[in-house]
Amino acid sequence: MDLGPGSRASELLATLRTFMAEHVYPAEKVYAAELGAAARANGGVSHVLPPVVEALKAEARKLGLWNLFLPDLSGLTNVEYAYLAEETGRSPYLAPEALNCAAPDTGNMELLHMFGTPEQRRRWLTPLLEGTMRSGFSMTEPDVASSDARNISTSIVRDGDEYVINGRKWWTTGAADPRCDILVLMGKTDPEAAAHRQQSMILVPVATPGVTIVRSLPIFGYHDQHGHCEIRFDDVRVPVTNLLGAEGDGFAIAQARLGPGRIHHAMRCVGMAERGLELMVRRTTAREAFGGPLSDQGVIRNWIAESRIEIEQARLLVLKAAWLIDRVGAKGAATEIAAIKVVAPRVARNVLDRSIQAHGGGGVTDDFPIARMWASARILGIADGPDEVHLRTVARTQLRRYRDTAPAGAAEKGRG
Repeated sequence: MDLGPGSRASELLATLRTFMAEHVYPAEKVYAAELGAAARANGGVSHVLPPVVEALKAEARKLGLWNLFLPDLSGLTNVEYAYLAEETGRSPYLAPEALNCAAPDTGNMELLHMFGTPEQRRRWLTPLLEGTMRSGFSMTEPDVASSDARNISTSIVRDGDEYVINGRKWWTTGAADPRCDILVLMGKTDPEAAAHRQQSMILVPVATPGVTIVRSLPIFGYHDQHGHCEIRFDDVRVPVTNLLGAEGDGFAIAQARLGPGRIHHAMRCVGMAERGLELMVRRTTAREAFGGPLSDQGVIRNWIAESRIEIEQARLLVLKAAWLIDRVGAKGAATEIAAIKVVAPRVARNVLDRSIQAHGGGGVTDDFPIARMWASARILGIADGPDEVHLRTVARTQLRRYRDTAPAGAAEKGRG
């Protein structure tokens, strides 16, 4: 099992690290200042992309750090891209978009690449790949427990050459950005079909009559630039040619989207954890209390050691999952994908929480990036399926293994 990045990915990683050091980290305060100024001018919250990001995008493209998430364009394996995703996670609000590798656009581009018609690709995939447009993914609903996707109730009803869409979604990331032109929506086309054949995915332009963006939802008080929106769909009509794949393919398409995407999320979490650990070490070696550096305190050393161990464990598990996807596909790596979806955000939260504590009062402010990164890591315990759903998947696989191998009557003998 070779989990190394390979020669080309190693070269890209070196270029990316230089780009991060020379361009991205210095731009973080500029980004915050530009976003804050736009928000004040708007009387509250702004979802307009700060100009500094466009400058970063131009530089990244010039360096060849563009659309690296898509294997057919980059030539990278999931293992190779995982190392790059980790590095971007160290500055999660700037680096992914600078490389045109930000969610949900990456997943939507993958869907259009795999399942889109030539016209769908021309109209939406091309500008997404060019970084001139953003998109949203509308799956979760406020009125049902969306952890069980079979509950999704938004209706997609065919009427001649059109589909009519009615329902309410929320947590549609990207939809508040003025550049967002298209939504990938999952809804129900056939309530009478088998449970996993009732849902379909359809492309809905944001400007379609009946699409109402109700609000952008904060995460622990933070409003992300691209927004996480609640949206109403009232008698929204789109052409039948906007269907992605065939009717009833929604679940299968969703799984194709979520497999590699969870590698990206997980490795960005590892990157956030690494940044948190680095900041914790720098802070505790520079601050003195009780006669010496904070890092001399046993409790601090335990925090540092536990953080290093957890990060290494998480990284190895994510790389194993990526290696399996490369060899047997997302379906064959389902258990490992479920496991990293739980482990990576959990490790990020643990490390960032220790880093916050080590920074004292400064740790909960915006003077350091760790509080906001913790908020992002916390929502990832819910987004793309809550931890409990993924733990259920891992447990079912483990139980099935023993049920399939246990000798007949073994359980009864054990009770005796």
